[in-house]
Amino acid sequence: MKALVVVSHGSSRQASNDEVMKLGKQLEQRLCQDYPVVMTAYLEQVDPSIPAAIKSCVEKGATHILIMPYFLAEGRHVHTDIPKQVSFAAETVPGVNIEILPHLGSSDLMADLMCGLLPAD
Repeated sequence: MKALVVVSHGSSRQASNDEVMKLGKQLEQRLCQDYPVVMTAYLEQVDPSIPAAIKSCVEKGATHILIMPYFLAEGRHVHTDIPKQVSFAAETVPGVNIEILPHLGSSDLMADLMCGLLPAD
């Protein structure tokens, strides 16, 4: 079974974390056929952590987990921190396929999204 974990930075501002959780719920509703488990996870300040989310996915039956970094640019978190935490967690769940997807900002769809947010004249 497949699972999706959307990884955000985490914030001391609860409203920011709520936005990410809302997005996770929307993805869960849209992807429920292909991804029976959809979770959000955070690098800092908020639970669940990436390892905790991966463990939870496995406990729910996931054998293939996709990690989606919810970041606009490939800074240190995308390049180093997320892979490090995923690697650590992978050691605790042998036999589970864990794949890190490209970060959100790397998508060719970002320009279309941004254009769509501009007001019409």
